[in-house]
Amino acid sequence: MSTIKSTETPELEQVSIAEDASIECVEQVSETIEAEAPDVEELTPEQEDQSEIVVEYQIAGKSKGELVDMLAFLLEQDIVPDIRHYVEDIKTAFYKLHRAERKSEEVESAENTEEATAEVTPDADELRLKQLLKIYRERRDRAAAESEKVKEENYRLKLEIIEELKALISSEETINVTFNRFRELQARWKEIGQVPQARVNDLWETYNLHVERFYDFVNINKELRDLDLKKNLEAKTALCEAAEALAEQSNIIEAFHKLQKLHDQWRETGPVAAEQKDALWERFKAASSVINRRHQEHFESVKQEQVQNLERKTALCEAAEALVNPLPTSHKEWNKASERLIELQGQWRTIGFAPKRDNTKIYDRFRAACDRFFELKHTFYAEVKGDMEQNLTLKQALCEAAELIQDSEEWKEATERLLELQAEWKKVGAVSRRHADAIWVRFRAACDHFFERKSAHFANVEDQFSANLAKKQALIEEMNNADIAVGGYDMIKEFQRRWSEIGFVPIKHKDEIQKLYKQAVDRLFSIVRGADREQNMNRFKERVNSLKQSGDRRLRSEREKLYNRVRQLEQEVATLENNIGFFSKSKGAEALIAEVQDKIAKTKREIADTIAKIKMIDGE
Repeated sequence: MSTIKSTETPELEQVSIAEDASIECVEQVSETIEAEAPDVEELTPEQEDQSEIVVEYQIAGKSKGELVDMLAFLLEQDIVPDIRHYVEDIKTAFYKLHRAERKSEEVESAENTEEATAEVTPDADELRLKQLLKIYRERRDRAAAESEKVKEENYRLKLEIIEELKALISSEETINVTFNRFRELQARWKEIGQVPQARVNDLWETYNLHVERFYDFVNINKELRDLDLKKNLEAKTALCEAAEALAEQSNIIEAFHKLQKLHDQWRETGPVAAEQKDALWERFKAASSVINRRHQEHFESVKQEQVQNLERKTALCEAAEALVNPLPTSHKEWNKASERLIELQGQWRTIGFAPKRDNTKIYDRFRAACDRFFELKHTFYAEVKGDMEQNLTLKQALCEAAELIQDSEEWKEATERLLELQAEWKKVGAVSRRHADAIWVRFRAACDHFFERKSAHFANVEDQFSANLAKKQALIEEMNNADIAVGGYDMIKEFQRRWSEIGFVPIKHKDEIQKLYKQAVDRLFSIVRGADREQNMNRFKERVNSLKQSGDRRLRSEREKLYNRVRQLEQEVATLENNIGFFSKSKGAEALIAEVQDKIAKTKREIADTIAKIKMIDGE
């Protein structure tokens, strides 16, 4: 399992001012701003998959109705962002049972006498499940959109705080008033929630830069500064104790998430005295290592359990494959083998996931063994009957297949399938006279029902397609005239949403209108990204000028880091360009080549920006 190693994040020194405090010249506080805040381990995609094992055990053995009730209960809790894995596991478990029921019905139909007919009844549990899944997806999408909107608003608020910090340096107010305002800005910064991940580092560096400039501007009273260091020491000592207490918690997943919150608090807590900093940090890091190690051990245990599950499932596959080797030769033997297969399927449902790389493969093997068993069983019963009875059975199966899709709205797929069924019908021989008319009327009714519905559906489609084309043309015109500098990414997202809501256009205009839309979207993104790049470069230039004025030695380190980044990016470009030669020799390589070329272009733009920053540092 990969982990995010501890990196250092500059902390903000907090100060307090008494009403009658005297101001003395002391050492520059910016030299004491230390990096103490580590990151904590995050779940990798592999661990995300492994954590689903717990849910597998919780839902094992439940009926379809109970699974639907469980999903309804989860939706009632109104915690949509936290139940994604539970919803997927419930859905998977439900359709395993659902497919097993359908397969069982097909077997029973094959064994019935010639007078029996298969009746497909509506499944209330499946209808209810689909309704609940629709509600869940709507809530999930709404929650995601709201979260992104809040993060953008938080980013805007933090930029405002940075501007207010700049203004403090030129303030003509008294020291007490200035520091009170400074403390208010620090408190507001901490209260604001998360910002978009892509903006975190740049925002944090800019904020710290102006905090340091503020401390350079005002020499803080030594006694008051020591008081703040003492408060920070007490706060971080409490965080150490809280992290150490997590080692006693039995639920390691919950303990790990609590540790992440403690690390967030550590980052927001100011510095301590230099002689206490290292020891305190080592204590907090040691407590974090205990939780991280237990977290790793937990998933290693899950991985071992998955290996055992693979061995058990492999044994079930071998047992299922052995049921037709040798092939049963009598009705009694087939019934006995069927009971054994049902027993194996029941055992399969009680076993958890296999390792991710093997899970789909072992499931396909077991399913193939079951499918082969029922195919051979069907063949056996078809061969033991006379030709007329055999033909009747085959035509009944064709009727059932046609009736299953007669109400489908997947017009293309259903049409192709019905034409295939009609071709198969012609290949099947005659049935007895007493069944011939009835079976033909049944099959013809299912086909007529579908094609009548299809004709009615497509009667007005062309008019609707033309209206959709006009709407898309108008939307492209609006995009080309939009003031994207004001609307930004939100305006682009709104255009994309409106485009996706418009339906199909006539096929002869499809490629042309899609090309015009892509050109309009690319142009808008190019304008917005250019504005973002200019802002980024201006902030970096401001930071470089500030560091040069203060004679800060970090400029050399910053230049070296940027130079190493350029070399790394150039190597990535060389690797990507070399890979294109391999893609051109493979099937369907056009999409891969386009993706790699886009990545190369983005990397080269980053190289150019990084070189520009180096030139800023060099004064060119």
